[in-house]
Amino acid sequence: MERRDVAGGPSPEGVPDGLDRPLPEGVRRKVVALTGECFGGLTVAELPPQLRQYARFTPTRRAKFAGNAMAAALESDPVFRQRIAARLRELQPELAGAVADGNPPAAADPVDVGALAYVLRPEGWVKLIVAAGEEEQRAKANLVGEETRAELGRLREELAEARTAGRQETERVRGELDAARKENESLHRKLRSAVSDVKRGEAAVRKLQAELHDARSESGQQLAAAESEARRLKARLAEAEAAVESGRRAAREGRSVEDMRLRLLLDTVLDAAQGLRRELALPPAETRPADTVGAVEPGRMSPKDIAARALSDTDPALLDQLLALPQAHLVVDGYNVTKTGYPTMPLEKQRLRLLGGMAVLAAQTGAEMTCVFDGAELAAPVLLAPPRGVRVLFSKPGETADELIRRLVRAEPPGRPVVVVSSDREVADGVAKAGARPVASTLLLKRLART
Repeated sequence: MERRDVAGGPSPEGVPDGLDRPLPEGVRRKVVALTGECFGGLTVAELPPQLRQYARFTPTRRAKFAGNAMAAALESDPVFRQRIAARLRELQPELAGAVADGNPPAAADPVDVGALAYVLRPEGWVKLIVAAGEEEQRAKANLVGEETRAELGRLREELAEARTAGRQETERVRGELDAARKENESLHRKLRSAVSDVKRGEAAVRKLQAELHDARSESGQQLAAAESEARRLKARLAEAEAAVESGRRAAREGRSVEDMRLRLLLDTVLDAAQGLRRELALPPAETRPADTVGAVEPGRMSPKDIAARALSDTDPALLDQLLALPQAHLVVDGYNVTKTGYPTMPLEKQRLRLLGGMAVLAAQTGAEMTCVFDGAELAAPVLLAPPRGVRVLFSKPGETADELIRRLVRAEPPGRPVVVVSSDREVADGVAKAGARPVASTLLLKRLART
């Protein structure tokens, strides 16, 4: 019974019509390339569904992206393979005809013959593919053999060069070794001589160290005795100097403080007397001739009118009246005012803003002004150039600004007008008992806002 292969050709009994192994790689690539070239002669309807999306691709892109799909279609779709075979007969009529007749030219490439045989499926096509695979393997083996022989020759040349270099390096090392041996012997002789010198030097050093130790011990004892006597004399001298300076300071401070307090009190009394004379407009004499002439005198101010002139504690004009008093001294609780008026600003800018306003106020009123800041927690003194007419003080470590303000008020002589600006109730009560006039921080802020 006669059997036919997939392409329609007859297959004799006992000859397998299929491959029992994968296609040789070279034959497979050639089959894919031939199939990609034959796409252009087929319509989209003649292509298997899985290959239609590649119809518009170039042959190179078909082989790259649809190689596996084309190989599978050739193997599983006889109709598609017959259409590709027909296109190959048109494109390569001579070689395709010879392969179909089973007589491929001897000069033809076995890979091309195997690829045409796989598509055309003539009688004995499996043998042609097997022969192409064997020829490909022989070519690869020959190529590998040539590369191996070339590599072997290169390695032999490198080995010969390495041996020559090794002999040269051995001779050089032997020469250097002989020179090193001679130098080593010379160094050994020098070393033995140096060791002897070192031993003699060490003995001399030990002797000198012993003498130096004895000398240091003796000088150390003398130095300790001298330092002890010097410390004793310095202590007595410091005590004497401290006693003398303490006496001088006590005499100087007592005299200067009392003189200053008396002079300031005298200026206050004189200024107050002159201000009182100007305020009351006192005539030089109690009675003048014109006072005896009868006439209608102008109306006098009643107590009601005088009461109407009184100012509230929140009126900035009150601060102007207080500072207009003779020898007035304005003491300001710095941070209490700044944190009331502009608490969001940094402390440095708070101080500068307040001191700038006080400088303008001092220039306008002529009053003495002192601004006190809390410095108990400062790690170092604040670098600040006080403005003209304003005294700036920071409290000492362990002392608050409130205590410094009280000390400033107590230092003033009785009778001098002292105005303390602070919203702290405890500070206000304390300075009021000492004879000062407390006002709220908002009063100063309102007055500064007008400058």
